[in-house]
Amino acid sequence: MKHFKALQQSVLLVVMASLVIGRMSHADVVTDWNAKAGEIVVAAKLGTPPANRALAIVQTSVYEATNAITKRYDADGPRLEVAPGASVEAAIAAANRAALAQLVPSQKTSIDAAYEAALSAITDGPAKAAGIAAGEAAAAKTLARRAGDGAAKGEAYRPHTTPGVYVPTVIPVFSQWPQRTPWLMTSPAQFRPGPPPKLTSELWARDYNEVKTLGAKSSTRRTAEQTEIARFWESTLPTVYHGIVQSVAAAPGREVTQNARLFAAVTQAVDDAVIAVFDAKYHYNFWRPITAIRNGDIDGNDATERDPTWLSLIDTPMHPEYPCAHCIVASTVGTVLRAEIGTGPTPTLTTTSDTAMGAARSWTSLDAFIQEVANARVYDGVHYRNSTEVGTAMGREVGALAVTKHLRPLK
Repeated sequence: MKHFKALQQSVLLVVMASLVIGRMSHADVVTDWNAKAGEIVVAAKLGTPPANRALAIVQTSVYEATNAITKRYDADGPRLEVAPGASVEAAIAAANRAALAQLVPSQKTSIDAAYEAALSAITDGPAKAAGIAAGEAAAAKTLARRAGDGAAKGEAYRPHTTPGVYVPTVIPVFSQWPQRTPWLMTSPAQFRPGPPPKLTSELWARDYNEVKTLGAKSSTRRTAEQTEIARFWESTLPTVYHGIVQSVAAAPGREVTQNARLFAAVTQAVDDAVIAVFDAKYHYNFWRPITAIRNGDIDGNDATERDPTWLSLIDTPMHPEYPCAHCIVASTVGTVLRAEIGTGPTPTLTTTSDTAMGAARSWTSLDAFIQEVANARVYDGVHYRNSTEVGTAMGREVGALAVTKHLRPLK
């Protein structure tokens, strides 16, 4: 009976998630395509940082095409030449297809199927043709702009060792990301924070003992709800955040160019946030809890007792700890959305997680969502509290750049 109830709960969560996704993905053509593009990029298994980059290129292309037709907002540079009466729907479909085809060619079948389905609903004629041309031109412009951004550089991480001494042979991921050209920042190090706490400090002892207690795989102090939150935010894919953006984009009274601009702002900011956090991570090269706790006797702090068998709840990510990447992304998204919502009411924010069997979670405030992400990474056993706070602060700065650049009033 216990297993049957668990199965019932799992089925209910999946059904709820399907309803949530269905509601979010039909707000308008921009959000519908955002959901499709997210699915396609995730299916390509690029890894989270490249997936964020890909979706930033896609959503920027969508905005360029849409705004060229509607002329709702000022353009940053020369506006695309678009034939009068061009179809916005066709432009958005073409921008998605053209960008995705270059970024994730392995998903050609899915990309073409989504494109053909979208075009079949648009009447043939000059407006449709002009829209397709606008979308393809916008994608080509954005792809050319980002072609030399450094993402194609091979990783060249040099393991830390002394001659002849074995070290674990799995190479940390995305060590080349700090060499990328940002969208918004002046350099990857623009918001590089100060160093992590000294190992002899009270702050270090506080953080060490918190994650040791709450983040252990065998923790008896972590509650069932905290474990649920930890499993939910084990997902790092961009789609877990895009559901929250869709919650805002689906609010009544919004216009298609407004949503295109919002997704461009969020995705560019998130891509920059990941560049910034990897710059800091590889600059400081700070140890993860699993390393620190198994070496608690050598940190020079009497308040950090060693546990030689300690394991984190989830597998530890293969890159340095400081600062928290999930936290900078959550705060970046929240900062952009707070500016977009302005003085209006915050809609219920809902998203789903692939690491929680598609379960949905909701929040009634941006601060609650951002703080939950920070808490989750401590419950997961992969981050210290100070690192979550520093990552959150960095996200506010990156998000503010996107707000300044993109979320300007109507011309």
